[in-house]
Amino acid sequence: MNPIDRFLGVVHDEEASDLHMSVGLPPKMRLHGDLINIVDNPTTAEDADKLLLGVLSRTQKDRFDETGDLDFVYDAEEANARFRVNYFKHQHGIGGVFRLIPDRIKTLEELRVPIILRKFAEMQSGLILVTGPTGCGKSTTLASVLDYVNENFRKHIITLEDPIEYVHTSKRCIMNQRQVESETESFEAGLLAAIHQDPEVLMVGEMRDYETIRLVVSAAETGILVFATLHTNSAAKTLDRIIDVFPSGQQAQIRAMLSESLKGVVSQILLKTADGTGRVPANEVLVGTPAVSNLVREGKIPEIYSVMQSGKAQGMYTMDDSLWNLLNMRLITADDAYAVAVNKKRFEPALRRAQRSRAGGAEEVS
Repeated sequence: MNPIDRFLGVVHDEEASDLHMSVGLPPKMRLHGDLINIVDNPTTAEDADKLLLGVLSRTQKDRFDETGDLDFVYDAEEANARFRVNYFKHQHGIGGVFRLIPDRIKTLEELRVPIILRKFAEMQSGLILVTGPTGCGKSTTLASVLDYVNENFRKHIITLEDPIEYVHTSKRCIMNQRQVESETESFEAGLLAAIHQDPEVLMVGEMRDYETIRLVVSAAETGILVFATLHTNSAAKTLDRIIDVFPSGQQAQIRAMLSESLKGVVSQILLKTADGTGRVPANEVLVGTPAVSNLVREGKIPEIYSVMQSGKAQGMYTMDDSLWNLLNMRLITADDAYAVAVNKKRFEPALRRAQRSRAGGAEEVS
């Protein structure tokens, strides 16, 4: 057994999301959003070398030595669990973060994500973006969407990932998962090749640069249903990020391409549940209606927010609307809703009521 599996087993058994190892600090796990010590003794440089470097191949060690960063997937056999891993160098030595990959792909209903994702999954072509900060569950949401397609349609699905996290088996669909560097040179190379591999559905793990973004949008225009992720916090910021990647002379063209291909944007964050026993997603949804397409084509991205506010009949809603619904369902606290809300004034009355209730010894959420 690799020594690191001892800690990974605790993460798995406690249903935590991550293991954090860093020289000078005790091993910690992230449980329902909070970092908690697994043991109290700090990790020494010798400990880190034994625990972290001990699971690497010679090629991985050489790459880590050269770049100071390393992404890979680790199968902890003793813990019977799989982890997405990032190693990094810092001023005191080395560190690593192990993200637990659940052994079962949950359904969209189990994840409590917007049901409109099912409608997006049933589309024949276009671009669907799932966005949010690191650790917000984008990969988990996309895995659930692809599993829905896999169970209900007869299509060819290609994924481009770095690294492969959820492992899919072909059900009604043909599933081909390709890992960047080991099975294809880059996202760009994988995208160029995918056009000739007859896919109906394409999933791109991350749109990192201009060329990848250009190819993703182009693929969506050719009749492929493309799912991709970005590290942005709202629908408007997502569109701005894509457009701003392009030189000014090409921005009118990319706006026109997006206006035709964009079918939806789902932005996601994770919040601790009110009872402290888990986490729940809050989402913002933009649907590519004709009104949205016109705004994108004309470069009027700031006006999209008002379209989302009035687009509930089409399945759209803002992040604040999602937070408000979760608050009224008593799934999150007023404090957490207020902390991440865009329009904080909307949540101030609920926050004051919660503060008064705590002062009076009785909980009142809404």
